Amino acid sequence: MGIVNPAIEEYLGRVAPPSAGVLLEMERLASMRRFPIVGPLVGRLLFLLARATGARAIFECGSGFGYSAHWFAGAVPAGGRVTLTDGSAENCAAARDFLGRAGLLDRCEIKQGDAIEILERSAGPFDIIFCDIDKRDYPRVHPLLRGRLGKGGLFICDNMLWFGKVAGPDQDDDTRGVRELTRLLYADPGLHTTIVPLRDGVSISLRV
Repeated sequence: MGIVNPAIEEYLGRVAPPSAGVLLEMERLASMRRFPIVGPLVGRLLFLLARATGARAIFECGSGFGYSAHWFAGAVPAGGRVTLTDGSAENCAAARDFLGRAGLLDRCEIKQGDAIEILERSAGPFDIIFCDIDKRDYPRVHPLLRGRLGKGGLFICDNMLWFGKVAGPDQDDDTRGVRELTRLLYADPGLHTTIVPLRDGVSISLRV
């Protein structure tokens, strides 16, 4: 099931400034490897949210080779920090190379390992926590937000419409994980949540 009319998505991609430099390299690598990234439309949203809130401390649960981190790192002020996590040594090395050549590595900390375990060991508070891990594990992130997401901070999660599967009969572990996190976010009195139907769906939750 398509989330956004393909003509609209093509239009949005056409009117936005084209990617260049390291960002374009990363997009081409993702396309060649069929590696999932948030893409420039969501990347621009991440940049705007970080810049609009004045975020200085950002934690990523699942960073791949650093594409979303590139957008975040470009938004934080000098002295800000984006913490990347990924279980793959190859992805971490690629992120270090890309972000270094983009002049953003001094704002980034790259940690190899399980994103949830690293978040559990991280005290915070963070201004933004971004989630893009295995979908079946999405609900495991929710209980960690309370002690780590600062007041006025944002929890942002990608793939929250999951190719439309959330609206259908699918009962696989990934779809159920996305549905359950959605339920938890909307039921949490400490969060104000909405889902933006951009690309594959992006949830944005404000800590109150």
